[in-house]
Amino acid sequence: MWFVPREALDATREAVFAAGAGRIGAYERCSWYTMGTGTFLGGEGTDPAVGQSGTEQRVGELRVETVVPGERLRAVLDALVAAHPYEEVAHDVYPLADPP
Repeated sequence: MWFVPREALDATREAVFAAGAGRIGAYERCSWYTMGTGTFLGGEGTDPAVGQSGTEQRVGELRVETVVPGERLRAVLDALVAAHPYEEVAHDVYPLADPP
């Protein structure tokens, strides 16, 4: 799961899919996203892609979710960071378990 400005949605999805994310059975490029508002305050020495350091920003962002096989996780995260416009990429990884 990651947060991204709308204009970078396609680039980040393409990158993670090419690295092995988004496959469920015979389906590929599976993801889900929704709009929200991200907030941040860049500290000294930051160079935010949006706004200015020292001023709190409120930015429309998409929360994007997809599945990633464990053996592809590092490659997918590296691809996401490389394709993302932000200096610091906000992302979360939630391990999934098979039902008992």
